[in-house]
Amino acid sequence: MEAKTHIALVSVPVYSHQRSILEFSKQLVHLHKGIHVTCINPTFSSPCCNTLALFHSLPPTIDYMFLPPINLEDLPHDTHPAVHVQFTISQSLPLIHDALKTLHSTSNLVAIISDGLITQVLPFGKELNVLSYTYFPSTAMLLSLCLYSSMLDKKISCEYKDLLDPIEIPGCIPIPGTDLPDPLHYDRSGEVYKQFLEANERFYLADGILVNTFYEMEANTIRALQQQEGRGIPSVFAIGPFVQKGSCTEGSTNEAEYLRWLDKQEQNSVLYVSFGSGGTIFQDQLNEIACGLELSGQKFLWVLRPPNKFGIIVDIGAETENPLKFLPNGFLHRTKGHGMVVPYWASQVQILGHGAIGGFLCHCGWNSTLEGVVHGIPLIAWPLFAEQKMNAVLLTNGLKVALRPKVNEKGIVEREEIAKVIKNLMVGEEGKGIRQGMENLKVAADNALKEDGSSTRTLTQLALKWTSLGVA
Repeated sequence: MEAKTHIALVSVPVYSHQRSILEFSKQLVHLHKGIHVTCINPTFSSPCCNTLALFHSLPPTIDYMFLPPINLEDLPHDTHPAVHVQFTISQSLPLIHDALKTLHSTSNLVAIISDGLITQVLPFGKELNVLSYTYFPSTAMLLSLCLYSSMLDKKISCEYKDLLDPIEIPGCIPIPGTDLPDPLHYDRSGEVYKQFLEANERFYLADGILVNTFYEMEANTIRALQQQEGRGIPSVFAIGPFVQKGSCTEGSTNEAEYLRWLDKQEQNSVLYVSFGSGGTIFQDQLNEIACGLELSGQKFLWVLRPPNKFGIIVDIGAETENPLKFLPNGFLHRTKGHGMVVPYWASQVQILGHGAIGGFLCHCGWNSTLEGVVHGIPLIAWPLFAEQKMNAVLLTNGLKVALRPKVNEKGIVEREEIAKVIKNLMVGEEGKGIRQGMENLKVAADNALKEDGSSTRTLTQLALKWTSLGVA
C-alpha cells in the first residue's frame, strides 16, 4: 500500500551533510510509519563507496536518487572543494526542480526539506503549493548568526576579523571575529560574502527550520529564536541529536586490527585523534601533532590522511598515497604499542563507543561533535574550516566540555602546547571537570531522544502536521 504522506529531501554533495539528513530521515520514518521519504542528491562525480554504503543501509520507506553528475571541467584545476559543491548546487537546480515536480505529480507530496546549503530550493515549495523546510545540520548558534547576518552587515563597518570586541547575537555566547565562519573572513565586497548574505536571506522563505541540536544543549539560543517567531524569523525546531548509529563502511580491512588494539587498553586511557570524514592538515602541523602526541606520554589512536592545502579531501573514498610517509622519521617505531595510526578511515562510531577511549581530539565538525556528546567523550577542540571555530567557542566557552589549544603567531599549535592540553584532558584536574560536564550533556542528549524527550516531542508534532496534510 502506498504511503499517504510523502516527504522530499534535497541533500548536497557533502558526505557529512548527507549522513546527517539521512539519520534524520531514518528517525522520522521509524517514529511515524505512515511517512515515505525520497532523498534527491545532486552529484559532481560518481558516489564513492562510503556514500553508497550510507544509502544502501536505508530502510525501504526511504527512496533516493542521484542526479546526473555536473561537469566540473570548466572550473580551474586547483579549485577549492567548496566551490565544487556550490557550482554543483547551482547547476543542479533545474534537475532538482524537475524531480520535485515529478514527485508532486506522482505521489501525495506534502513537504520539501532541503539542506541548509541549498536554500535555493525553498521557493520550489511555494510554487508546488507544499510546505518547504530547511534541515540545518549544525548548531542553533550558527543558525542565529545566519538569520542575523544582514543586520550585522549594516551594523558593522570593518572586516569581521578586525573586530576588537566579540559579536553578540541574542541568546548566544559572544563570538570573537576571528572565530566566525569562513565566508565572513572574505572581503566583504567580494562574491563569497555576497552569496553568504543572499543564502541567509532565503532562510526567511522557509515554513520552518529543523536544527540538528537539542533544547538542553542550546536552550538560550533556541529560546531566543523561538521568541522571534511571528516577527519575521521562521519557526525553529530542535530535533536532534542525529548521529550515525553504526558503521556504514564497506569492508574496512584494518577495522578489526584497531578494535583489537583498543580491547587491550585500559578504560578511558586512549585519546582518539580524527578530523572528520574529509578533514586534514598541512605538513608542519602534522609534524607538531605527532611530536605532541609522543611528548604527552598518553596512548592514542590517530586516523591520518595526507596533508592538503585546502584542509579537506574532496573524494573521501580516494586513497591516492600512503599517509604514513608524512609522519616524522621514527615516529611509528618510537610509539609502537603506545599508539596506533590508521590510514584514511576508521569507524568513528565504534571507536567512540569503546570503553578504552577517554578523549577525542576533534575538528569540531557538528557530526563528530555530536558523536562525542552522545558517547560522553570529552573533547580537545581543533577547528579547521567552515563554522568549526564557532563550534569550538560553544564547546569551550559555553558548554565547557572541551579544551582548546593555543595557536602561535604563525597559525600553528606547537608540540609543547599539544602535549600540555592532552595531559590536561586525559589525566589533569581540569580534565575531570570537562569529563563530568560531558557526562551531564550525554545524559541530556539521551533524554532528548526518549519517547517523551524534547526532540522526539518536537519531531512528533511536525510529523503529525505532515500526516494530517497527507490524509486531507
